[in-house]
Amino acid sequence: MTNPATNNPPKIVIGIPCFNEEITIAKVISDFQKAIPQAEIIVFDNNSTDQTAKIAQESGTTVIPEYRQGKGNVVQSMFKKIESDYFVMVDGDDTYSAKHVNALLQPLLDKKADMTVATRLQEYATESFRPLHIFGNNLVKNLVNWIFQSNLSDIMSGYRAYTREVVEMVPILSTGFEVETELTIRTLDQGFIIQEIPVPYQERPAGSFSKLHTFRDGFRVLSTILQITRSYKPFTFFGLLSLFFALIGLSTGTVVVFDYLEDSYVHKVPTAILATGCMMLSFSSLGVGMILNVMNHRFKEINKMLQRLTQTTLKK
Repeated sequence: MTNPATNNPPKIVIGIPCFNEEITIAKVISDFQKAIPQAEIIVFDNNSTDQTAKIAQESGTTVIPEYRQGKGNVVQSMFKKIESDYFVMVDGDDTYSAKHVNALLQPLLDKKADMTVATRLQEYATESFRPLHIFGNNLVKNLVNWIFQSNLSDIMSGYRAYTREVVEMVPILSTGFEVETELTIRTLDQGFIIQEIPVPYQERPAGSFSKLHTFRDGFRVLSTILQITRSYKPFTFFGLLSLFFALIGLSTGTVVVFDYLEDSYVHKVPTAILATGCMMLSFSSLGVGMILNVMNHRFKEINKMLQRLTQTTLKK
């Protein structure tokens, strides 16, 4: 592995977000040290109350504390504090295979992708997923694929690799477990290439517990998607909103029309007001969507110019 621009080996950093992973962190570090010895491993300790940080230090890694609770805050910290040519992010719960890290990095090194994602849904242990988690993952996956015309199979994987350009150009605002969804969506919107690599996914070892909360984190993921869709796909968001109001307005308006045709008088005044209001909201939403869509295209043009300037600067 060499950096074509400098003829030197590229710098690779393995970032491991951790919260109370004392049972697994030593094995995870050891596995990655064996799989990719040239990489620097950094553990981001997110206010662990057990021996996670101590064990990580004893395993020969750098430990950086992140006092803002939440995985999204950890990823923000990783993006700000690490300088590298290539980054790998992996959970510290020993559910992902370190042996596949080179397979994740290779498309980046070959310039065939800007981000690679370890897909978990092809080969996984029976107890690795809760039924609602599989349903939620598929729901989010289908929604993202529909909005961005992509063909991804695992949106929420916590094992992924990405280039320096992705880190510098993709902003992260999420604070919790919805960060993987936001990272995927923003990467797609910026026009970067995502490639998926099938990786085995195993269940947590005995005594290790998931920090995910099915309904709370699921709601936050869907909320993030709606917010980003509103910002990056305004015509889709406000167009659907316009259609919703239009359907209500037309259905209630039909009742009012038939009421008027009976004796040339509107008896259902509240229904008529509701129909009128919904149609006004429908046209307003459509107009807002069209205006924001034009503005969004302009911002994308500016962003592409900034991307080119950034790439030119990095080459120098």
